[in-house]
Amino acid sequence: MESKNYIGKIVNVKIDRPLGSKHPNWDMIYPVNYGYVPNTVSGDGEELDCYVLGVFEPIEEFNGKCIAVINRINDNDDKLIIVPGDKNYSNEQIEALTEFQERYFKSKIIR
Repeated sequence: MESKNYIGKIVNVKIDRPLGSKHPNWDMIYPVNYGYVPNTVSGDGEELDCYVLGVFEPIEEFNGKCIAVINRINDNDDKLIIVPGDKNYSNEQIEALTEFQERYFKSKIIR
């Protein structure tokens, strides 16, 4: 399934980099929960990655709604934006919350 087809759907996310954890290779702390959708394949050959916004404690798993996709133009690795069902974020808020990692890539937000 193409990443944009997840928009509006409820998605189960396995968190492998919980809020406050350190990136395994870079000097970076995750300010949001970050994970992947099990049993999917993204453009980079790995599972489809997700930012979980609106949850302010480290978690291991999350079931939430996909409200947008960050489409990386210079990298074949889209990111889903997953939120609790009652939350929403503007493009500007998404950009601010994911800037810690997305600043290294050229991307656009798809709704």
